[in-house]
Amino acid sequence: MAIIITKQNRVIIQGITGREGQARAQLMMEYGTQVIAGVTPGRAGEEVHGLMVYDTVSELVAAKGPVDTSVIFVPAHLVKDAAIEALENGVKLIVIVPDRVPVHDVLEISAHAKKHNANFVGPNTLGVLSVDEGILGMIGGKASSAKSWFKRGNVGVTSRSGGITSSISYYLSQAGIGLSTICHVGGDAVIGMPHNKVVELFQNDPQTDLIVMFGEIGTSQEETVAEMMKAGKITKPVVAYIGGKGAKKGTRFSHAGAIVEGNKGSWEGKVTALREAGAHVVENFQEIPAKVKEVLAQKK
Repeated sequence: MAIIITKQNRVIIQGITGREGQARAQLMMEYGTQVIAGVTPGRAGEEVHGLMVYDTVSELVAAKGPVDTSVIFVPAHLVKDAAIEALENGVKLIVIVPDRVPVHDVLEISAHAKKHNANFVGPNTLGVLSVDEGILGMIGGKASSAKSWFKRGNVGVTSRSGGITSSISYYLSQAGIGLSTICHVGGDAVIGMPHNKVVELFQNDPQTDLIVMFGEIGTSQEETVAEMMKAGKITKPVVAYIGGKGAKKGTRFSHAGAIVEGNKGSWEGKVTALREAGAHVVENFQEIPAKVKEVLAQKK
């Protein structure tokens, strides 16, 4: 079992004929993702890596049948229309890779997702990787890298940083710690599946025994996870690291979603809330693998 992506998911790529769409289609297919076709308006009838291209999602669904997931690689100003088109044609999960998607557009996507009982990851995400199951997006860069870097196991990773998503997963695997699913939630202020939603999925995943969370200053994602832990909704152990310790109030840190205003979203507030909830918070990134091993040993 894995969260978000399995071998059974029927996946399409919107924007498949672009440079990123073509490159990531190859990555996903070679890793084992069941990519069935792609969409680029005006390019119907072409093929990319043996996949047929359609003008619209509705034409694709009519020809190929129901679609579970769409990965979007289109310019930011076209993301809203692409996402809504997918949702209105029965797609229940969308992965929005582009950054700089207007916040108002993301809010509209969110409203449509709720209306259609669907979810989305991102915007501004590297995507999701379930080890030996599939990739949605661009984690690993090449299938050969992803297959050699990440080993299958019982630790789930959720991260607000794209680079750290890959790094933390690589170092865990190098330390002999296997992974279930790796998720980069996205770096923007408004996203579809923040930490708390991903952690909840890990809580309900029988393959995942421990959750690693890379957080940052800004937004209330980590505090929400702490509240869920206190309420008993999250009972699996959480090992967390929060970036941005040295940032001053009002400072933007790394991503659009990482800004501290007053005491809201501060490093101190997040660390305190998580520790009070029972999370294992480390202050040095390099300590994560050792802490994960320690907690897993205690759990056994």
